Amino acid sequence: MRIILVTGLGGAGRTTVAAATALAEARAGRRVLLVSEDADPPAAGGDLRVLRPDPAADFRREFLALQARSGAALDLLGATPFEDAELTELPGSRHFALLRALRDAAHGDHDLAVVDLPPLPEALALLALPEQLRRYLRRLLPPERQAARALRPMLAQLAGVPMPAQWLYETTARWEAELAAAQAVVDAPTTRVHLVLEPGPAATRALRTARLGLALQGLALDAVVANRLLPADSEDPWFAGLTAEQHRHLGELRTAAGVVHELPHLGRAPRGAEDLALLTPVPPAAPLAPAPGHEVEDRREEDGVLVWHIALPGAVKEELALVRRGDELLLTVGPFRRHLPLPPALRRCTVTGAGLVDGDLRVRFTPDPGLWPRTP
Repeated sequence: MRIILVTGLGGAGRTTVAAATALAEARAGRRVLLVSEDADPPAAGGDLRVLRPDPAADFRREFLALQARSGAALDLLGATPFEDAELTELPGSRHFALLRALRDAAHGDHDLAVVDLPPLPEALALLALPEQLRRYLRRLLPPERQAARALRPMLAQLAGVPMPAQWLYETTARWEAELAAAQAVVDAPTTRVHLVLEPGPAATRALRTARLGLALQGLALDAVVANRLLPADSEDPWFAGLTAEQHRHLGELRTAAGVVHELPHLGRAPRGAEDLALLTPVPPAAPLAPAPGHEVEDRREEDGVLVWHIALPGAVKEELALVRRGDELLLTVGPFRRHLPLPPALRRCTVTGAGLVDGDLRVRFTPDPGLWPRTP
């Protein structure tokens, strides 16, 4: 099943574009699910359903479930349990509700899910969240510690400190499973991203940010949508000036993106399915572009090294830093950071250099003689 994630600059019309994309796919004969907090159901033709994440209800449900599982520990502390009616959602609840909706969308009986994501900076943080949290959970509560639960009383006596309770491991395992399911959807080769921009001074910079942030996560930017384009045939000098300025920025987007899908300004807020039909950004059967690759090139016969190629379109050397820590490469690119697990072959090597060439980060590894198998 395909997943289309729609994001963009705030106010650029990403929710409208997501609804228009979902409607076009449904009218083309596909079973479509639109995931959006804000979009009104465009009920006109085709098999189209709408799923609305509810962060407040999701937070209350999860908090009460956690409180019930940890009831014994809370009783020992003399804590007073919360009731459903007094709970209000905390910051960050929206991210987790969206991740659960994304996970659920991938397992439904439809051909395509179109997901209306938050504005670009928040969307990039959301897509990186499952991997980041899973890493924290593994470091703080290693799964192998749970395997020793029969020895926990004796270990507590030897260490002189209480060991984590079983409910904590069970809760962590459940969170791990949920995060892994969400990450599997983000990492799937059929998941693609559409970026919605209104041509203006910030559009090209947003495109560069999106490409870089998505590439670091191994995601492909499948479509760039220029929304709310003004008509170029007005005789009004003031209006013509606005149009000329917008089309100048549109030219910059075309140069940076190559292909830009252009949508007209309707002169009003879209009303109903027929207006949405005028705003179809990408043909329903548009082919999927390849996702950015992280490939290992074996050059041992030439100069004795292996080269790890990491696609980082738009990256510049001055904003790039990398540090190896154990079996991970900590990569920082501008405002983004990711811990990349080393491929198995590179774990037996040492980093001996790196270079950035046209958006391709090339990290050189030299095999460690003490770890690399000897050849006769």
